[in-house]
Amino acid sequence: MPKAGFKSITISEEVYDKFFDVYQKNKPELIMKGVNSFAGYITYTLEDMMLKDKTFARYAPKLEKISVDDDRVIIKDNIKNRIAEVTIQRGELYCQLCEDKNCFHIGFVFSLPDVYEVLNSKGIRHPK
Repeated sequence: MPKAGFKSITISEEVYDKFFDVYQKNKPELIMKGVNSFAGYITYTLEDMMLKDKTFARYAPKLEKISVDDDRVIIKDNIKNRIAEVTIQRGELYCQLCEDKNCFHIGFVFSLPDVYEVLNSKGIRHPK
């Protein structure tokens, strides 16, 4: 029985083990972000995914991923009826269309799970 204000969920051991391995490998970095327990890591991860899904849902009808290369993502911007190219420059994402490091094209790129994983592995974070 969870304590007051908390709920419990049931997941397979395989899923648990995968998440726990990631937590253990990233524990020092997570502690610096204020994540001090495995349960905190799961909460942090779920909140992060919900935020990405919210961003994706907000922009998905207006933006479409066309292609992904090693250092760039091509997006079709249905609002401007243009193609946006988001590239990696000096360890940051840069939108060639907007000539900016923090526009909604870059937010869209961070909402793409496959792209986000690659960016995260390279240490590239979304500007808050």
